Amino acid sequence: MTAPLPHTHTHARPDGAGTRRASVARGYRFELVKLVAQWRIRLLVLACWIAPAFFVAAVSQQSTLPVDTLFGRWMHATGWAGPLVMLGFAGTWALPLLTSVVAGDVFAAEDRLGTWRHLLVAVRSPRRIFAAKAFASLTVLLLLVAGLACSSAAGGVVAVGNQPLVGLDGHLLTPADAAVKVLLAWVCVLAPTLALAGIGLLGSVALGRSPMGLLLPVLVALAMQLAQMMPLPVAVRLALPSYAFIAWNGLFTGPAQLAPLLIGIGVSLAWAALATALAYLLFVRRDFTNLSHDGSGRRAVTVGVLPLVGLVAMTVAALTTSTTTTTTDTAAAADTNTAATTATGSGIGQAKVQSSVATAFAHLYRMQTEQLHRPAVTEAQLGATATCDKGSGQIAAQGPGNDWRCVVSWHLPGVQAVGQAIYQLDVTPDGRFMADGDGPKEVNGYFLVRTPQGDAPNPLWQFDGNVELLSTSKG
Repeated sequence: MTAPLPHTHTHARPDGAGTRRASVARGYRFELVKLVAQWRIRLLVLACWIAPAFFVAAVSQQSTLPVDTLFGRWMHATGWAGPLVMLGFAGTWALPLLTSVVAGDVFAAEDRLGTWRHLLVAVRSPRRIFAAKAFASLTVLLLLVAGLACSSAAGGVVAVGNQPLVGLDGHLLTPADAAVKVLLAWVCVLAPTLALAGIGLLGSVALGRSPMGLLLPVLVALAMQLAQMMPLPVAVRLALPSYAFIAWNGLFTGPAQLAPLLIGIGVSLAWAALATALAYLLFVRRDFTNLSHDGSGRRAVTVGVLPLVGLVAMTVAALTTSTTTTTTDTAAAADTNTAATTATGSGIGQAKVQSSVATAFAHLYRMQTEQLHRPAVTEAQLGATATCDKGSGQIAAQGPGNDWRCVVSWHLPGVQAVGQAIYQLDVTPDGRFMADGDGPKEVNGYFLVRTPQGDAPNPLWQFDGNVELLSTSKG
């Protein structure tokens, strides 16, 4: 009689203590492979790395340019205008859609496929599952944004050339400076993109299989864009992460308008952190034994919406308090445009508009002088000033509107007569304005100027500018 063979396997303990949990790194690689394996993600990556280059190159060769888009009028002159035009489009449409597809579906997909039990058995830690999915989504989003930036820049430089770029105050940026600032502008929009990604994670966790989780980042972005188009107080405007999608404009003025940009980035990062934290709390407290989980609308409101609304209220209060204190403590508080410079006003005042128009005109006048091969002149010699009113002087000269009118005056060395030019201005609520020349014809009344080399675009015919909404200094 032979003795029984000894047992060669061990029994796992009921509490699972004898098994190892998968590390975050392994879970991250697994989730990243799952995302990249999806055909729609692969298609998005391919589109983001190829389509912008062809779009920018094609538009740059057209006779009609998108002049209504910031830097669109300069796409014939320099390749660095193309990535900025693409950035404006991406902040409005592309990035909200990308965050919805990537972050808005990363948790809901498991609900639709019914794979939570398998994932929990493999990883054995909801916390690590959440971290792996969040990091994988972030990686894919960074890859998509990098593709948009690199592809559009390459398309512009190849199609048009590495030429200087005209800033929003008319000063000329060297190709190297333009490249650096274009890169910084794309880096800055990562913050509001992260905010939308956090909202996408929150919607994907809170709403389960509901399609609203997938659409939430797009709907939130659309609502905030509509809010930015309204004449809101500066404090409310800056308290929304969507402002960081347009605050990069301040990088292209001299000196750079950094205060609104830094506030917009800080607000966006706060939104991203809060939304991600709320999504994490909901996820780790979820009952995964309920296979028909479809999210809870009431929980989504109480845990998701109310804290974000509270964050907006606290940000508005902080900005209002800080800017009011600063304005009170400075001599600028006596200015008639004080209400427009504080965070409770529109941020668009007569003195600011006049200063911005005069500065841009002086820079662009020098550019026109060089085109016509006239004697060089400096901004100090010109001494350009602007006198602006709104509504033909019938209403207060502050706030957005398309009824601004400015008369620019300047002096030329050795000439006693004072030169004057008229502009009609359309000032948007976010501080951007477009100045349309209204004569005299030889200065700004025609879109071409006759140069020794032939007709060339007239830089003084139309130009874009930017008013710093949160500035508390005169002019």
